[in-house]
Amino acid sequence: MDEKHFKSSEKVRDFVIGMSDGLTVPFALAAGLSGAVSNTAIIITAGLAEIAAGSIAMGLGGYLAGRTEVEHYQTEEQREYDEIIHKHEIEIQETKDIFAQYGLDDTLQEKIAREMAKHPKQWVDFMMRFELGLERPDKNRAFQSALIIALSYIIGGLIPLSAYFFLDTPAEGLKYSCVITIFCLMGFGLIKSKLTGQPLLKGALRVTVIGTLAAAAAFGIAKLIA
Repeated sequence: MDEKHFKSSEKVRDFVIGMSDGLTVPFALAAGLSGAVSNTAIIITAGLAEIAAGSIAMGLGGYLAGRTEVEHYQTEEQREYDEIIHKHEIEIQETKDIFAQYGLDDTLQEKIAREMAKHPKQWVDFMMRFELGLERPDKNRAFQSALIIALSYIIGGLIPLSAYFFLDTPAEGLKYSCVITIFCLMGFGLIKSKLTGQPLLKGALRVTVIGTLAAAAAFGIAKLIA
C-alpha cells in the first residue's frame, strides 16, 4: 500500500502567505476608506495601488527569503567540505555521535562512519541533514516563491475590491465587499486547513475572524478621524 505524504508544503506556504495578506490588507483598506470618502473611484484607485505595491513588496520578500535560504545552505555546505578535510577525526566523531542517538553500538558507529568517509559528497549531504538539520533548497525556489506570493496576493486583493467596481457608493460597496470577502475568507480557511492537515472548522474561523477584525478596526479608525 502506497504511503501518502504532502510534498508541496513550501508552495502551499507561499500561497497561504500571499492569499491571506491579499484578502486581509486591501479589505481593511477599502473598509477604512469607505468610512472616510464618498467616492468609489478613490477607493478603487487606492485599492489597486495598494495591491500593486503589496504584491511587489511581498514577492520581493519571498524572493529574498528564498535566495537567503540557498546562500545559507551553500555556505554551510562549503564549511562541511572544509571540515571533513581539515578536521577529519572530529567529523568522524560527530558522525558516530549521530548514530549513537539511534542506539547503534560503538562498533557499528565506527564502521559506518569510516565507510561514509570514503564518499565525501554523500557524507557532507548526511551531515547537512542530520547534524545541521538543513535540507538542500531548490535553486529555483526564490523565483517560484516570489511568483506564487505575488500572484496570490493580487488574486486575494481583487476579491474585496471587486464590489466597488459595480456599485455607486462606498456604503453599498462595503456591504457587498464584506459578504464576498467573508465567504472567501471562510473558503480560503477551509482550503488552507485541508492542505495543511489542520481542523477544518477551526482553520476557517481563525482566518475569517482575523480578516473581519482587521477590516472593522480600519473602518472604525477612519470613522473617528473623518
